[in-house]
Order: sequence, then structure tokens, then C-alpha cells
Amino acid sequence: MSDDWEECDEGRSFDQPDFGEVSESVAVDYGNTGFDDDTANNGFDYDNGFQSNENGDGNGYESRRGGRGGRGGGRGRGRGRGGGREGGFGGERNGNYRERNGDSRPPYSGNDPSMDEVKSDKPKSLYIPPLPTEDEALIFGSGISSGINFEKFDDIEVRVSGENPPSPVDNFEKSGLREDVMTNVRKSKYTKPTPIQRYAIPIIMNGRDLMACAQTGSGKTAAFMLPMIHNLLEMENELELRTRNPYIVIVAPTRELAIQIHDEGRKFAHGTKLKVCVSYGGTAVHHQLQLMRGGCHILVGTPGRLLDFIDRGYLSLENVKFIVLDEADRMLDMGFLPSIEKVMGHPTMPNKQNRQTLMFSATFPSEIQELAGKFLNNYICVFVGIVGGACVDVEQNVHLVEKFKKRKKLEEILNEGNPKGTLVFVETKRNADYLASLMSETQFPTTSIHGDRLQREREMALDDFKFGRMDVLIATSVAARGLDIKNVSHVINYDLPKSIDDYVHRIGRTGRVGNKGRATSFYDPEADRAMASDLVKILTQAGQPVPDFLKDAGGASSYMGSSQFGGKDIRDSHGSRVDAQPAALEPEEAWD
Repeated sequence: MSDDWEECDEGRSFDQPDFGEVSESVAVDYGNTGFDDDTANNGFDYDNGFQSNENGDGNGYESRRGGRGGRGGGRGRGRGRGGGREGGFGGERNGNYRERNGDSRPPYSGNDPSMDEVKSDKPKSLYIPPLPTEDEALIFGSGISSGINFEKFDDIEVRVSGENPPSPVDNFEKSGLREDVMTNVRKSKYTKPTPIQRYAIPIIMNGRDLMACAQTGSGKTAAFMLPMIHNLLEMENELELRTRNPYIVIVAPTRELAIQIHDEGRKFAHGTKLKVCVSYGGTAVHHQLQLMRGGCHILVGTPGRLLDFIDRGYLSLENVKFIVLDEADRMLDMGFLPSIEKVMGHPTMPNKQNRQTLMFSATFPSEIQELAGKFLNNYICVFVGIVGGACVDVEQNVHLVEKFKKRKKLEEILNEGNPKGTLVFVETKRNADYLASLMSETQFPTTSIHGDRLQREREMALDDFKFGRMDVLIATSVAARGLDIKNVSHVINYDLPKSIDDYVHRIGRTGRVGNKGRATSFYDPEADRAMASDLVKILTQAGQPVPDFLKDAGGASSYMGSSQFGGKDIRDSHGSRVDAQPAALEPEEAWD
């Protein structure tokens, strides 16, 4: 089982209870050990995780080597994996926790068993996130501004297949969207629809199912949210004001993406009677249910928590008019197919002839298209540009760096210029925390985000990074897909991913909306040789220089499926159209 498996949200919480305040900073410090990060036995027990100090009251991340205590969330206690870790309790796997005096106590139990996320010996999640802002300036004022290369997107090609697709729209003003929705479009400073928006908006407004595939950063959230909100408001006389049975359900693979889509939904529904709610793991169930009781017309959720709410009767799907599967390929990769099938096949879910089903993603392999045939009804396919290709506004550089020299190279790069807005990807949660500590010790304010962090800490880490309190964010794959984190100037692949699609998604966190971005990758010939040929193709497609060591190692690329223009509709074609009329990228859905 991979080290990052727990990043999946499977409807159950892996978080420990909150017995202490989370520190102002979520950067963590292990003390300056002077050892390379890959050296064994440097004061950390890698079998049991990072340990707290001997008396069990280590503040966050204190190793037995000494050094100054870290500033992880909460008061860490105990030993074993998670001992002193991000406010977690050591010994959790054994079902017992250690008090400050060293005595054992039974597993944590809440006061209301009906609100437990799952019937298990795991402690409940008690984290209650802050309520979303009602400040209109904050709701609409944090989008990414278009850059100097904005007009380059005018020539993006689009392929459409399916029976009688509606004609695309050329601008928002003539799209047919209601005036209350258009008011929010204008407040968002959206000027021209992106390619995916030009096609998706009329398709959805005309009641058709849709399978859409477009590059990361192409405005997919607005493409499905705007027409769904329009259609729902058109039937507002039929809407129950305080229902907790949603009319629109949007399923996303990660908590962070669910929160982001929820924020976008609130923005586009602002000033209307529609209530937008979110459900995801790592937070208190009773808090999410309380908000839903005030009305829930649009529900955004992760597969596990959503299915849990449905199975336990907290909500019904009987009202559903639209269901959206966002980042569908990612959900398949993460093993969520059984949960998705249960949701789609639930007895209260209207059949596909009586609902609209929409699937969106940056890539659509054949497995996902086969699912479309199962879930969608007489759908239209829209493929935008080079599906799975890298953004040409990102300057890509690949360096030959052996494993034990990566940390030094990272420090060199951060020292070369302004490190603010640097997003560093690593493969393991352990390395994310370790590098965050070391970089903080060497003058770069750094934090980390991964699936083992408490939800409170994950959200705080993102806030610290996006608002500039931390210059560097060390992340595992939890931040690689879908998220639009504002002002990411530089993406560094400290560890290259195992899949070229993941590489494209990682570097797609920068170079947004015509802004220039920078991506640097460390290529370890021992570990990354299998990626060489695909890297050669991606670099070549984007007009980037290809290092000789990659050419020597690369040979012929195997990366043919998702990166071909237009993708492929596996159905018998009922007609297709290629359109290269002007389209542009909007100031898109930033992580704000």
C-alpha cells in the first residue's frame, strides 16, 4: 500500500480529535539534524513515524535527537506513528491513547453516537471549519487576472461529437443566461467564455448530457455551474426553500477540490435563493448537517462522505436534476468507482432519462468513456485542444539530479531568486513534512499539505501559502489536480510522479490564464527512467528544450492516448465538428 493511500476520502475519518489549539503556523520543525533527508536513523524512527519526545508532550514534531520543537497543529502526545504529529495521538492504531502523565486511556468517544462518521473505534472528527465569507468583495475579488499571453487562447481547437449539438456561444451577454446569473458573471470579471464554456453552456442549458475534456485551467467549473444555476432558477417556483435534498449534486475526488467548487458555486449563486453546501471528510458531521438543514439546493461532496450521508438517510437524491462527476479520471484512479456506482444507482436517484449527467476532467481515458456510456443518456462529447498536453505558458526545465543531491539542489533554486509562491511536489507524506522543516530552518518559510494532516491543518496550510504567510508549500498529490491556488509562480517536482498525466497536472498549477509560469523537475536516472520518453514528448509538444540526457534515456514515447488532439469518442460517431473560432481563457476559479 502506498504511503499516500490515506489521501483518499473514503467516507471515514483518519483524523485524530482536537485536544489543542492549532498553531499560528503550520510549518513543522524537527531540529537541524545535519543529516541528508534520505539517511536512515537520523533521529526519526521511520518504522513508527516521527516520534514525540520521551515524556509524550512534544509540541508537534520534536525528535529524540533534540532540536527545537516544531509548530505542528495541536499538542502531540504519545509514541508510534502520529506521536506528536500534527496534534495526533501516538498509539492510535492500537486503540489507546496516552495521557500527559503516561497513563493509557480508552479511545476517544463523542457525546452523540448518531453523528459519528462511521461506526468504528476511530475517534470522531470534531473540526468545524469557519463559515464562508459573506463579504462580496472577497467572494468576487480574488480571481486570477489574465496575463500577457491571454489572446493566444483564441485559436484553441474544439471537437464535438453527438447528435445535434447546440451551437456554441461567442460571449456571455448573448449566452441566454438569466440576468441574476449574468450579474455574478460580471462581478467575477469574466470577459469572454473559454473554449469549454462556449460549448458546455448551451449544451447544458438545452438539457443535454455532456462528457467534456479540456486542459487544466480551462474554466470547467464555471462551464457546468453557470448553466445549471440558470436552469435551476428557471424552475424556482418548484424549489423548496429549506430542503436538504439537493437538486444539483457535484462529486469531486478530494476535499480541497470540493471546497473550491463550493466556493465557486456560492459566487455564481450569490444574490439568489439558492443555497450551496459542501460535505467532505475530516470535519464534524453535525456541522455539515446543520448547514444543510438551512437549505441545500446544490451539494458538493467527496464520494465517501456523500455516500455516507445518503446511506444513513441524512439526505435523499429524489430531487436531483443534475449530477456532475468532476475529475472523473482522478476518482477512478483513487478507487472511488464502487462509491460512485452506489450513488448513481441509489434507489432515490432518478434514472438517467430523468436527470442531466455531466462528466468533466482534464483527461478522459477509454475507461472513463465506457463509464459515460453507463451513466449518461444520449450525450455530447466535447474535447478541447491537446487533451492532457502541457500549457505552453509554463517554462519547463528538467535537471539531472541524483536522489541524495535533491535537497541541495532545491536550496540552490530557492536561493536563486524570490521563492515566494513556490509549490514543491514530493511523493511521500513523510518527505513533505521533513522538507518543510528543513527549508524553514534554512530561511524559507515553508509549510506542507498531505493526507495525514488534520483537515484544519490542511486548510490552514493552503491559506498560509495563498496569502503569502508561507513562501513555499511542500505537497503530495493532494494539491496536484483541479486546484487553482492563486499566485503560484514556480512548481518544482522534487520527486517526479509515476504518470505523465500527473506531471501535466502538477505543472498546471502555474502559468494560469495567459500568465507566465515556471516548472522545474528533478530527474533521477535510477528512479525516473520510465518517465523519460513521455517527458520528451511533453516538452516537444510545448516547444520546450529537451535535455540530452532525456533524449538518450527516452527513445520512443508511449504517451499517445490522452495527449492526442481532441481525444476520441468511443461511440459510433453521429457526426462531428471541428471548430477553431476565437475563444479565450477567463480569470478562472482560483483557490480563494
